[in-house]
Amino acid sequence: MSKRDSSLSKDQYNLLNAFKKQISNLHAAVKVPEPQIEVDPIAEEMALFTKEMRGVEKLEASNRAQVRVAAQKKLDAQTLAKRAAAMGPMQTDDALLSDTVATLNPVGSQANLSYRIATLQHKVFEDLKAGNLRWFEAVDLHGCTVEQARVAVLQIIQIAKDENQNVIKIVHGKGPDAILKTYVNGWLRQHRDVLAFVSAPEKQGGTGAVLVLLKRSEKNPKFNQ
Repeated sequence: MSKRDSSLSKDQYNLLNAFKKQISNLHAAVKVPEPQIEVDPIAEEMALFTKEMRGVEKLEASNRAQVRVAAQKKLDAQTLAKRAAAMGPMQTDDALLSDTVATLNPVGSQANLSYRIATLQHKVFEDLKAGNLRWFEAVDLHGCTVEQARVAVLQIIQIAKDENQNVIKIVHGKGPDAILKTYVNGWLRQHRDVLAFVSAPEKQGGTGAVLVLLKRSEKNPKFNQ
């Protein structure tokens, strides 16, 4: 509608324009609320996780860190003997190991040693023979004199008892004369804390070593742990 064609007066025309402007401003001020969309929190978290993991690649097996179990300790018999000479022998319950028993029963370098007390359960003895019982400490008697070897055997047994451990390994070797092997065989048969011993499985030393099963001491505070 133009001013020329309108039958309205000028004042009426201005009033109408002002009214139209007010209506336009009112429509602009009123905002239509946007529809609310429900969000699944699990889907939202998965989407966020996927976004954060973008570009991350799965490691190949060859790139994984190799975790190695610390090897069990093998004590030096000569070091044990020297320590005993310098500090005095450890408490060994006054175990007396006769050499006569050993020398009267020599063993061959390739002989399989085997001993058990009568009351030991058969399954336990078979587990010892198979190497299924994990040994706590080992001592290598190579290069020792007979007396050094005796001290080392007594001390390794006492160390295990103090730690409430009951399986040890003694490496005596298998030289042509099997001297230390013969003495170890005789000494272990006399020791009151020895329940059994056998030549080790091939992968653990074979006939050059023995696995020894010891009693656990009820007086040891670690006994019930």
